[in-house]
Amino acid sequence: MRLSDLIPRAAADDVMIAGLASDSRDVRPGYLFAALPGTRASGVDFIADAVERGAVAVLAPEGTDPGIAHGISLVTDPNPRRRLALAAARYYGAQPAGVACVTGTNGKTSVADFTRQIWQASGRKAASLGTLGIRVPDGERPLRHTTPDPIALHRDLAVLAADGIDHLALEASSHGLAQHRLDGVRVEAAAFTSFSRDHMDYHADPDAYFATKARLFEQVMPAEATAVLNADDPRVANLAGRCRARGQRVLAYGAAGAELRLLARHDTAAGQDLSVAILGARHDIALPLPGAFQAHNALAALGLALATGVDAADAVRALHVVCGVPGRLQRIAGHPAGADVFVDYAHTPDALEAALSAVRPLVPRTLVVVFGCGGERDVGKRREMGEVAARLADRVIVTDDNPRREDPALIRRAILDACPGAIEIGERGRAIRTAIEGLSAGDGLLVAGKGHEREQVVGDRTIAFDDAEVARSAMSVIAGGWAA
Repeated sequence: MRLSDLIPRAAADDVMIAGLASDSRDVRPGYLFAALPGTRASGVDFIADAVERGAVAVLAPEGTDPGIAHGISLVTDPNPRRRLALAAARYYGAQPAGVACVTGTNGKTSVADFTRQIWQASGRKAASLGTLGIRVPDGERPLRHTTPDPIALHRDLAVLAADGIDHLALEASSHGLAQHRLDGVRVEAAAFTSFSRDHMDYHADPDAYFATKARLFEQVMPAEATAVLNADDPRVANLAGRCRARGQRVLAYGAAGAELRLLARHDTAAGQDLSVAILGARHDIALPLPGAFQAHNALAALGLALATGVDAADAVRALHVVCGVPGRLQRIAGHPAGADVFVDYAHTPDALEAALSAVRPLVPRTLVVVFGCGGERDVGKRREMGEVAARLADRVIVTDDNPRREDPALIRRAILDACPGAIEIGERGRAIRTAIEGLSAGDGLLVAGKGHEREQVVGDRTIAFDDAEVARSAMSVIAGGWAA
């Protein structure tokens, strides 16, 4: 493909482009190298390396010295990240016909996966892409980021389309939206699940964080698309007017939702029973998952399904048998006393509150929570999460959760200051085992923070670690002791 086909206003010296790269180490002969600005280094500093490896063109920020390109084609742009995303969309071309995006502080992974399951049950060949990787009908593969870089993303979209995938549910992280990774994706519908504190290490303030999320609806999504918005979240609900002003159809869901109204919800042994008005018609759903937040996630997925052509009755039938995703209020069976043990990805104050509130009705006696906070991330949420745990759990164990290069003891101390009655056990495995050993019949344990993750980052080391496996192992040891 010619450079002018990728970037219409490219320089006159039009060259053939054999591939795209934003890391100079990935450059091959004939490639376009995108010299993007970064937080730790600038891609401009690696142009010489890219040229040495065979780059024939460079995309760089506006104002880049023309002489730095060593005589090859140089294209500058005030927003090279967006320009690269649009170029990647042109280079790879094909995408699944129906793409639905999901953004929000919490619930993205569940909504994306539920949407994939509804599509699959209604006869579509569907996939989801996000925190759990790429999930397709015959398997899955991991991803490095919730929203991949635009080159990898558009390459994946083209592969999915070639494999016959006609519908894709795509998680849209705030980092991905801020860095224009989704620009160029042809979005048919998008959901905004919730908004609360997160990523304050990256975004300047909550307003900037929300504005980044809103980019999906105001800049990425076309005017003819459908916005599926949580009417019970005031900030998300206020986006509806802006979406309608662009010409977008709005499906508002929740207890205050106009189009998808939650009329009633009752916890059951198998999950929960929902009564929902879908575009004015009442439907009853036996959702096999616990927690009010899962009811909202199911409605968001239902909205995306409707927006992409699924019949309401088909979507409702699919929700009767929907499967929860790994690490999202995942019940871990096997405690010999009959206690309930759950693993959840909750790593924000709002998510921890939702998870504990969901587990509480299932636990007649003592509710225990084990959690920590990540290092080199938003420090302000540590105290808030400690306050949530102290208020909603009967027993709190504060441990480590990816401390990275921070002092783990200082992270734990910030949490403990807000819940002074908590127990401190730094080593996460020992914390989980201690909690499980102390459970009796009627008790419940929530292990929060890591969910589906299978590693722990301590300093510069990445250690294999899986909350669910550690919990199962601890329960098997207890069961073995009882049998002896």
